[in-house]
Amino acid sequence: MTSTADAPAPATDPSAVLAAAATAPFGTVFGEVMSVARADASGWSEPALEPLTSFSLHPGTHALHYGSSCFEGLKAHRTVDGGIRPFRADKHAARLQQSCDRLLLPVPPIELTTRLIEMAVEANAAVTPPAPGSLYLRPTMLGTDVTIGAAAHPSHTAILYVLACPVGHYLPPRPLTIVVETEVPRTTPQFGVVKTGANYAMALGRIDRARREHEADQVLFAPGGIVQETGAANVVLVDGDLLVTPELTDSFLHGVTRDSLLQVARSLGWTVEERTVTVDECIEWSARPGAEIGLMGTAAVIAQVGTLVVDDRRLTLSAPDDGRLVELRRTLGEIQTGARPFTFA
Repeated sequence: MTSTADAPAPATDPSAVLAAAATAPFGTVFGEVMSVARADASGWSEPALEPLTSFSLHPGTHALHYGSSCFEGLKAHRTVDGGIRPFRADKHAARLQQSCDRLLLPVPPIELTTRLIEMAVEANAAVTPPAPGSLYLRPTMLGTDVTIGAAAHPSHTAILYVLACPVGHYLPPRPLTIVVETEVPRTTPQFGVVKTGANYAMALGRIDRARREHEADQVLFAPGGIVQETGAANVVLVDGDLLVTPELTDSFLHGVTRDSLLQVARSLGWTVEERTVTVDECIEWSARPGAEIGLMGTAAVIAQVGTLVVDDRRLTLSAPDDGRLVELRRTLGEIQTGARPFTFA
């Protein structure tokens, strides 16, 4: 099996990479080594480390024409004992399996995906920033059959690779403005749980319009008035020790950060309700003194909503700057860096 001793030598001084990442947009500065495995009729290859460089795909590659691609997103954090630890890699590997299964792609064993993640972390350790920064990891699967006559057939070959990016904040460190969309869903119901690029592409037009018309940061998709998710995060409502979030359905992505924060909230003695959440309830929630609405996701972690735009009405939340969402984020951060012991179910 490949070890990090076999890793290609980076061409750039790690300090220069970290300096660039400190000011660059999220996900635009990369570590110089990626981990890779390939699937064909004989099964999966051994994981390997390769220099991060462009690789060749035939113009007729299945993923380029028929959408046979999916990915994951997770972070590795520097820990208080001097290590670097990917956060809940097994949970992300299981979700990647679910996406591959829905797309009829070769399904990578959890052990393979977690090994690729570990290899990418080890090979890019020198460009992992200290907290609150982290190393963002992007396991990516592409169907690689060469055919443009297979719209009704899956790809039986694939490549799985893991990119690494040193990152800071994903969203601006201020309360967010969110436009509520009640007519257009983010994605098709049967593909809501699949982390595939097409789902993000479907939401782009509505998010772009929200930015232009309302200077919004994101869109909360709530077709028929039933809250699902934003373009890249799950939704949470908090009032004192009460946390409410939409129950899981196939219409939206089952967030690992969501699952983690719910477990943390329960450990703190909070009441956690997973149930149907409506736009009307969000409107009512926004008027409660001290109540909070937030977004939960790997990149965002947990971000506070300051303004809801509903049918061109701007509703401002009066949540405190150091409220319960901040407490929840701080606690999760302590767990991720090993400062607070915690075992996830």
